[in-house]
Amino acid sequence: MSNPPSPALLATLMDRLGPRGFTTEPADLAPWLTDWRRLYRGRAAAMLSPAGVEEVSDIVRLCAREGVALVPQGGNSSMAGGATPDATGEALLLSMRRMNRLRSISADANVAVAEAGLILAHLHDAAAEVGRRFPLTLGARGSATIGGLVSTNAGGTQVLRFGTMRGLVEGIEAVLPDGSVFNGLASLKKDNRGYDIRQLLIGAEGTLGIVTAASLKLVPAIGSRSVAWVGLESPRKALALLRLLDNAVGDAVESFELVPREALDLVLRHVAGTRAPLEGGHDWHVLIEAVAPMVAPDPEKELGRALRAALKIGVAEDAVVAASEAQAEAFWRIRDSISEAEKKDGPAAKHDLSVEVAAMPDFMVEAASAVEARFPGTRPFAFGHLGDGNVHFNVRAPLDADEAWLGGEAPAVTAFVHDLITAAGGSISAEHGIGQMRLAELARLGDPTRLAAMRAIKNALDPKNIMNPGKLVPPLDAAQESLA
Repeated sequence: MSNPPSPALLATLMDRLGPRGFTTEPADLAPWLTDWRRLYRGRAAAMLSPAGVEEVSDIVRLCAREGVALVPQGGNSSMAGGATPDATGEALLLSMRRMNRLRSISADANVAVAEAGLILAHLHDAAAEVGRRFPLTLGARGSATIGGLVSTNAGGTQVLRFGTMRGLVEGIEAVLPDGSVFNGLASLKKDNRGYDIRQLLIGAEGTLGIVTAASLKLVPAIGSRSVAWVGLESPRKALALLRLLDNAVGDAVESFELVPREALDLVLRHVAGTRAPLEGGHDWHVLIEAVAPMVAPDPEKELGRALRAALKIGVAEDAVVAASEAQAEAFWRIRDSISEAEKKDGPAAKHDLSVEVAAMPDFMVEAASAVEARFPGTRPFAFGHLGDGNVHFNVRAPLDADEAWLGGEAPAVTAFVHDLITAAGGSISAEHGIGQMRLAELARLGDPTRLAAMRAIKNALDPKNIMNPGKLVPPLDAAQESLA
């Protein structure tokens, strides 16, 4: 158990950080004590906003001495409550937003060194200025920060080609739970000195240390892109189309987003200015984006040729390739508006799942049928990154339900969905993290060997449990503690 901060500690921190870096004012703290989805609300004794790694090191060292918990936070865009403190008010909120410098960027080395508080969209802009890009994007790019993206191993719509954040981080600087600084920013292609501390910190959700900066992989800027919308019969046909594109277009395909009829209908109903890309009705749709750097051929011909072949052999029912950037952005607006439209339509239990890519088409259909049979009146649908084996499997409440459904039947729905994905050998969290939202479910369904290893690592590096307690790592229950 952590301890509340003493008046002496708060005074020391206030002197060290100054008025820009220390506040206990309720109005200053209030916006940062609620999570992105407004599902969790916490309290904090103070908010600390360091300006550099030395200040972070001093903060952690002082808090470790007294056993005071720290909750790191970037853009506060966690989808799992991972950056929200608990209700005790004893923790200190550690905001990384002042540490927002781009320390360096090199088009020759294809590397940018960014501090934890740098907003993703600002990194995109900086990379574009030197003819490069950082190939990870998501809906919260205007607020999500580099430290949060690293700590949650963020995904997004370009994982198909470039992988998650784990594959884009070349080095890390971090403050460990005793206040020591891990200097691992060097972008080394080979480093065989034992355990990879960098990879241990990626996806740790701030439970093993505070990421203060990262060296990030850049790729050539886009020279041309082609965006298409395809209507098809089923997820199986969608996967067949993806395999056809793999052979015909190759690595140029960066995004392959599956959209069911229900999701498209929600967007058209609730988001003004949107229109159906295709005439006629299709049960499933795919949004495809293929890009090429400036020195490579335009992928439009290859994509068009592949789609014509898909139509000819019956893999696709209809398709259109965007004729302009405006039309391409209109296609993407539909995909990016699904969550907004769903929220306007009513309550839903949301799940972030993954299975092996080849198993996903059947899982989506069979799991939806199982949920409908077990919970009559619910309306499940899945959408997202089929090529990554990751979909957002959401279960909308019955038509006559109100928000009370989220606290009533929804937890049972979620447990049922998680049972299905676990039986299929998949993961209950593909890209949003565990945070506090899925902590109990990870404890219930997680592999015991894996959980024991996670606890051992946590206890070794953070024996006082001051780093974002109550997130990611399920505690031992009383029965397990008696056996330990």
